This record gives sequence, structure tokens and C-alpha cells, in this order.
Amino acid sequence: MTFAQWSGFISLLLIAGVLWQIRQLLLLLFASVVLANGLNHLSHWFQRRGVKAQLSIPLAVIVLLLALVMVVALIIPPFVDQFQELLTLVPASIDDTLRWLRKIARAIDPELTPLLPNWQQITAQIRPILQELAGNGLGLFYSTLGLPLTLLLLIVLSLMFLANPRAYRQGFIRCFPAFYRERIDSILNQSEVLLEDWLRLIVVSGVVVTVTTWLGLVLLQVRLPLALALVAGILVVIPNIGLLISLVPAMAIALLDNPWKPLLVLVLYGLINYFEFHWITLQCMGKPRPILRGVLLLAQVFFVSVFGLFGLWLAVPLTLVGQVLVKEILITDILDRCQRSQGPEETKKGKPSQINIVMARDSQG
Repeated sequence: MTFAQWSGFISLLLIAGVLWQIRQLLLLLFASVVLANGLNHLSHWFQRRGVKAQLSIPLAVIVLLLALVMVVALIIPPFVDQFQELLTLVPASIDDTLRWLRKIARAIDPELTPLLPNWQQITAQIRPILQELAGNGLGLFYSTLGLPLTLLLLIVLSLMFLANPRAYRQGFIRCFPAFYRERIDSILNQSEVLLEDWLRLIVVSGVVVTVTTWLGLVLLQVRLPLALALVAGILVVIPNIGLLISLVPAMAIALLDNPWKPLLVLVLYGLINYFEFHWITLQCMGKPRPILRGVLLLAQVFFVSVFGLFGLWLAVPLTLVGQVLVKEILITDILDRCQRSQGPEETKKGKPSQINIVMARDSQG
């Protein structure tokens, strides 16, 4: 390679290294753009109902903050009250379950009874995990202190983007060569449409899952139905894994009543998840999800390993935007153009003409 090529390659490596070091900041900027997009649609919704443009943005922010305060107030205090009861009930329930399993094993084969552990053995195996969590308590404390500051910075950046979105968009587009700026603007429009569809899907799915979960838990007479329903509705934003996360506290609270009620809660959440995917996502929204579930699961694992827990929440919008970038830039603008530019030459080299075929047959004859 020439000196210019080596210089470009080294500069590309340096830029990639810098981007890797500031990946958390880039993720925060991306989250601010997503939040600003949602607030923008909410402000337009207020404007269509007669609210002035100057008041629609502050009103959208106030609605968002009130919703956050209300959700936290409805979820945190009830779970704190039930946590102490769970600490005493869970060991007793596990002990009763082990005693029941020991009776069944004794009826089948008496030699299977010593193989079942008791509560003391389970506690001995869990204790090292608890000690490790306690050792990391200081780091968790500092990360918890940093969470409000991160949320505050997220809201401030979103308001800045929302106040003058065109200036930030044009500044980003100018980072690319002049001949490619129109193409980047088109790619940004496609990404914005996908993010808008995703936000609409999240709102509809969150409301439906919250209502159906609340009704199901009320019918099953599970404690804290509203708080558990809100948790399930919020965790809709995390497909594949959000259902499992919301299922754990629901089954734990159901265990406070009797041992068989968690199984009913498991069936309820499974039916709600099936209904949410096959009837809301695929039918009511008018088109299937643009991401395969297997690809989305791999993307979630990747973004968690790169960005941490915050990457799990933003895995879907990151995958949507990444899908557009791969399709439009890598495939359409690079690979397809290379194939079109090399296609005629390869055809000339790879496919012999009819004259050559006839000459070869004559020489063989």
C-alpha cells in the first residue's frame, strides 16, 4: 500500500479506538435522540388537538416526568413492603416443596431420598453468591448514585435536540463528504420511520399488556396487581427477556398465598405474551416486526456485552438502525456497486464466446 493508504488505515483504527472508548457516551446520545423523537411525536399530538407549538413541548416533558414519578410511586413502595414477608416465606416454601419431593422419591425408590438436598445444603451453596453480591455493594451504591445524574443528562440532551433538531441533523450530515450527504439524509429518514413505528408499537403493547396483566392478576387474587402489571408493561420494551424478568416478582408475590398460584401466574404471562406478539404486533400494527426474534436475541446479547444493562433496553432501536445502515450502506452502496462494476468484466472473462467454442471443437476434430 502507498503512504496515503497506510495513513488512512491508521487513522481509521485510531477513530475506531476513540469511538470504542466513548461508546457509553455515544449510547447516551442515541438514547437522547430516541427520547427526543418520542417527545416530538407527543408534542405534535398536542398540537393537533389545539395546543400552541410553544406550549406543546413543555407540556410533553411535564407529562413524561409525571408518568415517571407516578410509575415509581406505584411500584417501589409496595415491593419494599412485601420484600420482608418474602424473605421469611420463600425458605419455608422451598422447604415444604423439598419435603413433598422427598415423600414422592421415597414412594418411588427409597434410595433416591438421600439425593435430594435440604434447605441447609441449598443455603450453603447460595451463601458464596450472596457474599459476592455484598462485596460488590459499594460499586452498586456508586452506580445507583450515578443513575439520577444519567437520567438528568438524558433529559437535558433530549430537550436540546428537541429545541432545534434541524441544526443537529445538518451538523451530523456535514460530517460526511459532499457527494454522500443526500444519501445520508435519506438513510436518516428511513431510520426515523422505523423508530416511529417502534415507539408506536411499544406504547400500544405496553398499554394492552398492562391492562390484561392487571385483569388477570385481579382474577387470580394476586397481591399488588397494579404494580406487577406496570412492571410487565414497562418491560415490554425488552422483547424475549422482559417477560421473564417481570414473571419473577409476580410468581414470588403469588407464592405468598399458596404454592400452586405461581403456576397459574406462569400460564397467564405465557398467554399474554402469545397474545401480544401474534395479535398486537403482527395483526393490529399492520405488518410484522422487521427483526427476526433469533436475530434480536443475538443482538441483545451483543449489546449487553458491549454497553452493559443500558444496552439491553436500547437493543431494539439499535438493531433497527443497524439494520438500515447495513442494508443501505454496506449492501446497497458498497457490495452491490462492486458487483455491478465487476459484473461485465467477469462475464467477458468467465463465459467463452460462441466463436471460441466452435474453434475448440474444430481443433479437437
